[in-house]
Amino acid sequence: MKRARHLSITPGAAIGLIALFFALGGSAFAVQDRGQSPAVAQQRCANGAVRGVAFVTGIASQGIANIPGNFTGAGNLFGRKFNCTGRAVQVRRTETGVFEVRFVGISGASGVASATGDAVATVQPAPGGVFRVTTHPAGRDDRVDIPFTIVAV
Repeated sequence: MKRARHLSITPGAAIGLIALFFALGGSAFAVQDRGQSPAVAQQRCANGAVRGVAFVTGIASQGIANIPGNFTGAGNLFGRKFNCTGRAVQVRRTETGVFEVRFVGISGASGVASATGDAVATVQPAPGGVFRVTTHPAGRDDRVDIPFTIVAV
């Protein structure tokens, strides 16, 4: 004859369940709508927050070397783009391996960039939310047109 098993909860398990209950309840409370648009994840472009992201790819059939010399926000030049102000992200090519990315409405931000493949990207901030990105093969000084990602904080 089999003996019936009784479920017993240890004090540690009880405390864990209570903590889980409050954690889930707190999360639900934090994400509930308070009369604001749920699409607005970041109310302001705060210091320390990601202010902008751009993955500059160029047009797939034409390559990144064919990005125009004037600022443009054409979506087909980007794999992804974000500006915390909700305004435009624009790019232009000034010469081989040198691009400028502008996050309209953002100023005083710092930037970091990364090139795809075995390449390096450097960033220099300029006035007006503009960042000059230079790309070159790793270990070399010659510039090359290659897709890159820049993050402004």
